[in-house]
Amino acid sequence: MTDPLHKDLLDLAQEAARRAGALLRDGRPADLAVAATKSSPIDVVTEMDIAAEKLITGLIAERRPDDGILGEEGGTTEGTSGVRWVIDPLDGTVNYLYGLPTWSVSIAAEQDGETVVGVVTAPMRGETFHAVLGGGAWVTGAWDGERRLACRPAPPLDQALVSTGFNYVAEVRTHQAEVARRLIPLLRDIRRGGSAAVDLCDLAAGRLDGYYERGLHAWDLAAGDLIAREAGALTGGRPGQRPSGDLAVAGTPGVFEPLQRLLEDFGAWHD
Repeated sequence: MTDPLHKDLLDLAQEAARRAGALLRDGRPADLAVAATKSSPIDVVTEMDIAAEKLITGLIAERRPDDGILGEEGGTTEGTSGVRWVIDPLDGTVNYLYGLPTWSVSIAAEQDGETVVGVVTAPMRGETFHAVLGGGAWVTGAWDGERRLACRPAPPLDQALVSTGFNYVAEVRTHQAEVARRLIPLLRDIRRGGSAAVDLCDLAAGRLDGYYERGLHAWDLAAGDLIAREAGALTGGRPGQRPSGDLAVAGTPGVFEPLQRLLEDFGAWHD
C-alpha cells in the first residue's frame, strides 16, 4: 500500500508537471526571447523556462509551505518538513528552442534525503512517467490507463543501444566526444536525445539499454533516476558511487556494470 504522504506528493508532482508542461507547450512563442545565458551562448535560459519554474514552485508553496525546494532556475528554499522538491522546469532547453519534441518537465520529491516520488512529463510526446519508491514505474500516454514500465532484458554489450549527452562547454564536450568515439565500436550504437530525464525514462520503458552522462545536476537526475530504478534498471556513478556531476550511469542489469567499467577505463569523468 502506498504511503499516504507519498501519494499526496505524487498527486502534487503530477499536477505541477501537467500544468507546467501545458504552459511550455501552449505558450511557446514563435521567437523565443532569451532571458539570460548560462555557461556558454549555446546553453540558454528562456523566459518560458523561468515561468514554468515559478508555476511549479508557487503551487508547491501554496499546498505545502513547509517543504524545501531545489530548482534549476534559482527557486531554492529551505524547508522544515523533511520533504524537499527537486525541479527541472525544462530539461532539454535547446530542443525546446529549436522546436524538437524531446524536452520535459522533471519533478522529484525527497523525504529525509531519499527520493520517494518522481514525475517526468514530455508534452510533445504525449507521455508522463511516474514512480513512487517501492511502487514500480508507470507511464500514461495516448492509450487508456497506465502501463507499468520494465527495462529490456540485457543484450550482450556489443548489441546494447546506449544514450548519452554532451556538455555545453566546448572543452568538456570535446573530451566527451572522444569517450563516445571509443565506445561506439563496442556497442550497437549511441543515441543523443538532449534530455537526461527523458533518456532515463526511455531506459525504464525498454527503449534503451543504457545511458551515461557527465556534468549533470541533481535536478537533471532525481526523478528519472527513481523511475529507471523502479523499472528494474541499475544506476550509479563511478564504481561504488552514486550518480553525480562527475558521472551518471544507468543500464539494464547486465549492461550497467560493463558500461560503467568501460567509462571508468576511458576516463569519462574528467578531462
